[in-house]
Amino acid sequence: MMPTSAQSVYIQVVRTLPPTERLRLATLILNELVEQDSSVIDRSDRWTDRDIIDLNNFSLQYAATLFPEDEETVE
Repeated sequence: MMPTSAQSVYIQVVRTLPPTERLRLATLILNELVEQDSSVIDRSDRWTDRDIIDLNNFSLQYAATLFPEDEETVE
């Protein structure tokens, strides 16, 4: 049975791909979106509150992968 939501496609298919293939897939998707309908892309240079929250969340998640809690901290 074919996955029906983006989340299920991600979990069942995308997550299993190696990082280089995931990046290639993301590039294909974004390039196609740009070519199809540029009106869906917000080209403003103003950051919304949602943009800032998303950036903060990503930064914290990335930092957590770099510095896992189980490592001993140096003081």
